[in-house]
Amino acid sequence: MKSKPSNGAGPAPATTTTARVKRVDAPAEWEAAMRDAKLRDVEFTTLSGHELKPLYGPEDAQIDPERDLGLPGQFPYTRGVHPTMYRGRLWTMRQFAGFGSARQTNERFKFLLAHGQTGLSTAFDFPTLMGRDSDDELSLGEVGQVGVAISSLEDMETLMDGIPMGEVSTSMTINGPAPILLAFYIACGENQGVDPKHLRGTVQNDILKEFQAQHAWLVPPEPALRMITDVMGYCAERVPQWNTISISGYHIREAGSTAAQELAFTLANGMEYVRRGIAAGLDVDAFAPRLSFFFDSHLDFFEEIAKFRAARRIWARKMRDEFGAKDPRSWMVRFHTQTAGVSLTAQQPENNIVRTAFEALAAVLGGTQSLHTNSMDETLSLPTEKAVKIAL
Repeated sequence: MKSKPSNGAGPAPATTTTARVKRVDAPAEWEAAMRDAKLRDVEFTTLSGHELKPLYGPEDAQIDPERDLGLPGQFPYTRGVHPTMYRGRLWTMRQFAGFGSARQTNERFKFLLAHGQTGLSTAFDFPTLMGRDSDDELSLGEVGQVGVAISSLEDMETLMDGIPMGEVSTSMTINGPAPILLAFYIACGENQGVDPKHLRGTVQNDILKEFQAQHAWLVPPEPALRMITDVMGYCAERVPQWNTISISGYHIREAGSTAAQELAFTLANGMEYVRRGIAAGLDVDAFAPRLSFFFDSHLDFFEEIAKFRAARRIWARKMRDEFGAKDPRSWMVRFHTQTAGVSLTAQQPENNIVRTAFEALAAVLGGTQSLHTNSMDETLSLPTEKAVKIAL
């Protein structure tokens, strides 16, 4: 590092950073230096409002490494659900896509797959989310606006035309009509010659968070929960590789929760689904391995990583110790992550590339199995091909 000249005649004598900064060794000296220092007039907190101390040391951890951390791929899975993590397999790159007609979204799916995407994630329009056909009078003005319009098996076949359903996993963001859309998907696969036992993917199917945050439901909670447990039982027997529910904290966070609230509501919802499955007569180890989760990755880098790690540890202990699950797969939180939509700026969209990159890194260091990175122009409209390619 060059020093500024002391005058016009030449450079000042070289100094080093070490020589200029007084070293503080003892805790008492450090505390005194902090008291005397002039600090910036800002609140030093996490995004969720938790105060940040000026210094952390080993005494702040307050954990038993063997009990609370373990090894990757071992209970309580704090450090990830696989022993090899990303040395064995990368997270699935699953960009959210869906707009207009089934044919238009099919073209976007193929574009994404051609540029490196490894799984599909389907957004449905509001009429589809509310169980209405596109020609319903209440669908006027909403068809294809925030997702793809699917009203029939024929629409599903158009959506998946030319896509090998036995090889590509598909996530579907659908809740109230989830059993119907899943039935369309299974029938579409059979028409392609794919045995339902070989279909892979996820149906969101999380109705509790709809009542809490998203506000799109068809029927009251009790019949909605009954449909969910019916899907669990059906898929456990006939579509064994399908994730029957994606328990979603993302929408809770986007609605304004803190990181801790997102985690609390999501895990509480998941535990209620487990209780309902057991009450319906299902063996917990028959359906719990196919439960998956969906989290937000926000701007507070370390807080988000801690959130993901805490989720795995809490769920593992609850499933083993409270619900009596014996299959280690039932103890694992496997989750998809999407970077925070509410952190995007419309005024300077190029900033969103950097924000999304940091949020994606937090998700990866947090151990995600699947990841959607928001496009820089997503706060303005449906992403352009250039923006979605950058995000991917």
